[in-house]
Amino acid sequence: MASHKIERATEDIRRELTAIFRELKDPRVNQAFLSIVRVEVTNDLSYCTVYVSAIEGIDRAKEALKGLKSASGFIRRELGHRLKLRHVPELIFNATDSIEYSANISRILNSLDISDDSEEEPDEY
Repeated sequence: MASHKIERATEDIRRELTAIFRELKDPRVNQAFLSIVRVEVTNDLSYCTVYVSAIEGIDRAKEALKGLKSASGFIRRELGHRLKLRHVPELIFNATDSIEYSANISRILNSLDISDDSEEEPDEY
């Protein structure tokens, strides 16, 4: 039963963090196209690890991470106002390159020359 509460809290935190990131005025965060890849919350809701990725690459995500860390007090306070949690978890931000990695895989797949087999008629026995 407790896992449902943690899953719900994780989704709520993710949704509100997305909205809070849009409102931040720090140019390191504001000028980067950030995406929250994953949010992990400990069982006692004391720590929340947020994995952030940027389309521009891991270097841009790390630069935005500095802005997020400096604004972590503001972000945590905003979470407390928006969510009805008894204890707002401490935020830990990590940069990841998953968006860049996915875009690279998509580019590779699009560059492959794959013929469409559906145009050929199947052999009949």
